[in-house]
Amino acid sequence: IVWRIVPSAGNRRALLERGDADISYELPNKDFVELKDAGKLNIVSTPFSNGIQYLGMNVTKAPFDNIKVRQAVAYAVPYQKIMDAVLYGLGGKTFGAGPNKATEVAWPQAHKYATDIAKAKKLMAEAGYPNGFETTLSFDLNFAGVNEPTCVLIQESLAQIGIKTTINKIPGANWRTELTKKELPLYTNVFSGWLDYPEYFFYWCYHGNNSIFNTMSYKSPEMDKLIDGARNAASVGDKAKYDTDVKGFVDIAFAEVPRIPLYQPFVNVAMQKNVSGYQYWFHRRLDYRALVKA
Repeated sequence: IVWRIVPSAGNRRALLERGDADISYELPNKDFVELKDAGKLNIVSTPFSNGIQYLGMNVTKAPFDNIKVRQAVAYAVPYQKIMDAVLYGLGGKTFGAGPNKATEVAWPQAHKYATDIAKAKKLMAEAGYPNGFETTLSFDLNFAGVNEPTCVLIQESLAQIGIKTTINKIPGANWRTELTKKELPLYTNVFSGWLDYPEYFFYWCYHGNNSIFNTMSYKSPEMDKLIDGARNAASVGDKAKYDTDVKGFVDIAFAEVPRIPLYQPFVNVAMQKNVSGYQYWFHRRLDYRALVKA
């Protein structure tokens, strides 16, 4: 195995197209779509298991301590624009499930919010913010290729309901530190649980035990009870209770929206036609053992 670190995505694409590299990933989504359409390379797209890109809010401080503000933001997010203009379709839909769609025993799954500016404005008025407010919207600069255009689209959409955001670009070396301080009012991030079970994700991201990944500082005794119940039911094989508890905590997460799922990210890999054996792993890194070059 010759592993070359090539920082420039344009150079990585050129190496693939010339045949000087056999496999690469983490190119811009636009490149993957163009390479797939060209047909000279094999492109594999796999959803992050147990993972979402989300918009998080600090629920301990105004204005995001107000559930109606959070719901207003959920209705203001331009989900489809993000899917089309940022991801070029390479992402799983986690929005617009429809009011009659039953909650599933699964994670991630689509919530019932869809872009509805009129409904968002109504909720802002009910929350006591008819004229909106100002805040910051933060993202990890290490993944600016996706995060920056996503934040620009969200910024434009939130402005329509009076929320004026200043985009805060945090260097990748500082991102985890700033995120885990749990002081960012509004931010976008990716989280993917290594174990692909709903209660595993929720234990780390929603449980009130002050988990490092509960960056919204969200606490709900009812949510905690359901998460703990599902974990216990899984350990003893009680499927009926497990299903009920999972649906219960997903319903609470979507009703109180401390974090808004934007989409399910994909791991996109481009490889030469003579390369096979690629396997997706939860850690999203290549397993060279299975690769074959024929």
